[in-house]
Amino acid sequence: MSAAAAGTFTLGDMEVARMGFGAMRITGAGIWGPPEDRSAALAVLRRAVELGVDLIDTADSYGPHVSEELIAEALHPYDGLVIATKGGLLRDGPGQWRRDCRPEHLKEACEGSLRRLRVERIDLYQLHAVDGRVPLEDSVGALAELREQGKIRHVGLSNVSVEQLAAAREIVPVVSVQNRYSLSDRHSDDVVAACERDGLGFLPWFPLATGDLTKPGGELDQAAERHGATPAQIALAWLLARSPCILPIPGTSSIEHLEENVGAAAIELDGTDLPA
Repeated sequence: MSAAAAGTFTLGDMEVARMGFGAMRITGAGIWGPPEDRSAALAVLRRAVELGVDLIDTADSYGPHVSEELIAEALHPYDGLVIATKGGLLRDGPGQWRRDCRPEHLKEACEGSLRRLRVERIDLYQLHAVDGRVPLEDSVGALAELREQGKIRHVGLSNVSVEQLAAAREIVPVVSVQNRYSLSDRHSDDVVAACERDGLGFLPWFPLATGDLTKPGGELDQAAERHGATPAQIALAWLLARSPCILPIPGTSSIEHLEENVGAAAIELDGTDLPA
């Protein structure tokens, strides 16, 4: 069982296994504060790497700051790993998020992430969202400046439309997009298509949302039975089969669930398993 079983993808000049790890859920409840069991959170991160995961995705707002600090404690100096983080969201409490994509904030956020991750350059720095109060060109322009200064290796975007992606790429090279996407939520189909066409990575967040498909006797349940797998594994395998540019980043605070997720990389679905 290895994350590399599903093959690799190249983000800019960084080759990674297509099954990554999202480090949002290693924080406390509501993605707020420290985890209930710090040693368990560190163990999950280390086990992910043992399983061949080499793309770890996080954000300064997870905790806030907690996820990045745990990643540094568990994995620094990141030999052979790509650490992706994001800036542009602020927190007011558990489950509460608000956008701040002003250039001055993004630059401060990046500096904070550099310190917490203990690096001089962030492999992949992503704009966490588009802020309706700030022109997209201003937010992306700040990331372009940080890239020119050598503080960012590659730029990514999150929660964007095809049009916003195109506008950002007029300002700075973009290697990836991270939008909500799953078997039951395909609103970003057009973004996936654009990424596949142009060789960009697509990192689906909330990848295990399956809605009614998980009902007993449903299509997902039947496919799981045929493959001797869990419905969650089938949902991840579907993402891997959906497009070669998709890099799922399921997150968990449990080693058992981590191993289950990574096991999905070895499942090969055929045309009879799930709806197109």
